Amino acid sequence: MILALTVGILMAGAVYLMMRPDMFRISIGFVLLSHAVNLMILAAGGISWRDEPFGAHTDTATAADPLPQAFVLTAIVISFSITIFMLVTAIVGKPGDATRADDDLSEESHARPDADDADEFYQELAPNPADTPEVGEKQR
Repeated sequence: MILALTVGILMAGAVYLMMRPDMFRISIGFVLLSHAVNLMILAAGGISWRDEPFGAHTDTATAADPLPQAFVLTAIVISFSITIFMLVTAIVGKPGDATRADDDLSEESHARPDADDADEFYQELAPNPADTPEVGEKQR
């Protein structure tokens, strides 16, 4: 019963955090959700009436099924990598892409640049072709 309550509380916290507009809170909600799912997988494996999966016991009826434990181990690795990706996305996010709680999407100043803006920016940074020597030509 305690395990079911723990899964329920983790799921409720995860859903609450994932409904927030802040990307960091969504990432933490994903962590809570992955913990809840891992506990649910372990509970489905019947951990309350079984021993360890490997050991010196001779009765195979009391040995735990190692498959749910392997699933949880795999899920931990996958959720860790996705969590790192989400946290990097939360930290590197640009103003205006709604990854922070203080972002206001109604302002026009946070609009993403279009292709014309990128071409103008490149022209400002590009060197003048007259100042660039050709291959094999010596600079003065």
